[in-house]
Amino acid sequence: MPRVLIKNADVVTLNPAGDVLQGADIAIEGRTIAAIGAVPAGFIPDETLDATGHVALPGFWNAHTHAAMTFERGYADDLPLDRWFNERIWVAESALTSDDVYWGAALAAAEMIRGGTVGFADHYFYMDRVAEVIQQSGLKALLAWCVFGLASEVGTDLEGSLEFTHHFNGAADGRIKTILGPHAPYTCPPEFLTTVAEAARREGFGIHIHLAESEEQVMTSLKKYGRTPVAHVDHLGLFDVPGPILCAHCIYVNELDRQILTIRGANVVQCPNCHMKLAMGVTPVLDLLARGVNVALGTDGAGSNNNLDMLEEAQLAGLIQKQHLGDAQVLPGDSVLRLATRHGALATGFKESGVLAPGMAADLLLFDFDQPHLRPRHSVVSNLVHAARSSDIRHVIIDGRTVMKDRELLTLDEERILWEAERRAFGMIGRATGVVREYRS
Repeated sequence: MPRVLIKNADVVTLNPAGDVLQGADIAIEGRTIAAIGAVPAGFIPDETLDATGHVALPGFWNAHTHAAMTFERGYADDLPLDRWFNERIWVAESALTSDDVYWGAALAAAEMIRGGTVGFADHYFYMDRVAEVIQQSGLKALLAWCVFGLASEVGTDLEGSLEFTHHFNGAADGRIKTILGPHAPYTCPPEFLTTVAEAARREGFGIHIHLAESEEQVMTSLKKYGRTPVAHVDHLGLFDVPGPILCAHCIYVNELDRQILTIRGANVVQCPNCHMKLAMGVTPVLDLLARGVNVALGTDGAGSNNNLDMLEEAQLAGLIQKQHLGDAQVLPGDSVLRLATRHGALATGFKESGVLAPGMAADLLLFDFDQPHLRPRHSVVSNLVHAARSSDIRHVIIDGRTVMKDRELLTLDEERILWEAERRAFGMIGRATGVVREYRS
């Protein structure tokens, strides 16, 4: 097994005690952390990283995104949610191909690694092509092939989704996990959601779904079914499944909804950048956390964000709650970092990740703190949350493998990805709208 030695790093462990170690060594053996601090006698590394002036942090987990929507970055801005969907996104995706998804996901993978993301939960189409990207990039992922109860030209039926889910679960040496992905209760009829729930229970999988994104969705659900979206899907059995339950957004949730989410052990994913940009509202993070709900962070897709920068999401997650609640003391720095790391790992089923400790997965980042905006170091944690930039990340290690070293991607052909993504994104939009734009390199 390959061995990596990281020397002389300040280590933000995010362990239960919140330990921050100064000038510590990290020994990695194979896919796990062997030691932090004193290196075992006889440990001879295959690779050594001098981390003097650097801060080690658990890698970020993006718990809700649509990776290949990088192709729609900047295409549907400054629109309310309903018009964003109906006038832009659904139109563009009508022309989506499997190759588009591959290159869109590859573009996302390059961006995510550069931003310190080690794993993500993806909810989209042609997920077999996303799995290819995961295998090549070294990332970890919980993949859901999005299904609708209505006909979809780019989606697949439930049986096709189940075939993918079985085939790829545990692939890439365990870096890929799979889950079922009904889109939302407003796009999936009740009988279809019941069928999905039955399949999840029968086959042993979890659920990744969009819930309570707008007041209109809640009012429509109450009118049609007599229940809120959360209560509706619970009534249909979607929360009674053996695998993880990922509920994206959950902005408009009442007292009963919050009780259901708590009792069912659901994971709620807040996407603060997207929520603000589309003027959707604010997920009640503090109340949910107080009830024991695991709240993680996601970027959503680049078509609504418009980036996949999890450090930015962490920074915004804290700020939006302080502003919304009028309380500067809520969600301090270490809590925000946990939302972006450990909570996301737990939500996606990668329970061995998100903490720097012996025996845990070697999923970690090294920030270069020899920067004007990161001095002085009154608090390393505060500097990470309120001053650091994702461009400060020098090295990324996933499962013990260095995937970015000195800002150079080691597992992906970034130049090829940029070229393919640019021209193919224009091609997709052109097919969907009939407007052809020439790509010039």
